[in-house]
Amino acid sequence: MRSAGIAARRADFPALHQQVNGKPLAYLDSAASAQRPQAVIDAMVAHERRNHANVHRGVHQLSQRATDAYEGAREKVSRYINASGSDEIIFTRGTTESINLVAASSGKMRLGPGDEVLITWMEHHSNIVPWQMICAQTGARLVAAPITNAGELDLEAFHRLLSERTRIVAVVLVSHALGAICPVQA
Repeated sequence: MRSAGIAARRADFPALHQQVNGKPLAYLDSAASAQRPQAVIDAMVAHERRNHANVHRGVHQLSQRATDAYEGAREKVSRYINASGSDEIIFTRGTTESINLVAASSGKMRLGPGDEVLITWMEHHSNIVPWQMICAQTGARLVAAPITNAGELDLEAFHRLLSERTRIVAVVLVSHALGAICPVQA
């Protein structure tokens, strides 16, 4: 992205209009507390003012509007990530909760003694601790691929660590600490 594009994106986020330690704020620790662009803040305020009600739990007008907005958002996300349908979209409070749910359900079902979960050294704790806990419960082993001196994923080491024992690969797309982008493909 060109610097003009980066500046335009930064301008969308009110929290990034400040300096910390005399430098423009760069906030990448977004697993549970992502900064919001002004358009999202405006939509949240509008929802709170007009439509705050339980989703899928009422027949009154506010609940219907909240449900329509919720399902509309699910449809938009589905199209954006090219999912097969909106039923594949589950909203949680953040990455931490999402990974905990995946580890506690799918992880527990797929892992046994001798199996491996492969992560990287650049993971946020939200993608380390749940796998540590599930590995301890199931007898599986947590394996971490190293990074290079440049702070990027060591792809050769990563490929060497992939084995017939690997049952789950859980890697970050963008490191919250380094800003490095992992070459992840579905």
